[in-house]
Amino acid sequence: MIKNLRSVMLLSAALTLGSAAMATPATAADSPIVAYNGVCGSGYNVVNHANIGNKGTVFLTYNSSNGNNCAVTVRKGTGSAIQMVVGLKRTSDSPSQAVQDEGNYTSYAGPVYRQAAGQCVDWYGNITGTNVNRNGTNCG
Repeated sequence: MIKNLRSVMLLSAALTLGSAAMATPATAADSPIVAYNGVCGSGYNVVNHANIGNKGTVFLTYNSSNGNNCAVTVRKGTGSAIQMVVGLKRTSDSPSQAVQDEGNYTSYAGPVYRQAAGQCVDWYGNITGTNVNRNGTNCG
């Protein structure tokens, strides 16, 4: 009985701490390093982002009228062309089914599109060897 009570108390404490962490407001570190550049087109709204070190940001957008996701990697600043990557796939797809744009670009890689209404997506970006990826996000 005491063992079960201890387990319930620990679970309750963990849930309380988890709820408090989820309720914490976003900080400046959570903000995109760069602004979304709108290249996915009209009807696409930013639904997620991830900073790629201090080099730029990969954005995930969604168009609710057609069920398409779009991803783009945007570099902080512009200059000579550098290696950049953006990729997107449904989580249920194999890695070989990812849609990817990779090359030397002056400001952004992409956009890449994947129909994924009602499904989770995996998306990633890379700028000169610094990677970020998010798996199984934005489901639904």
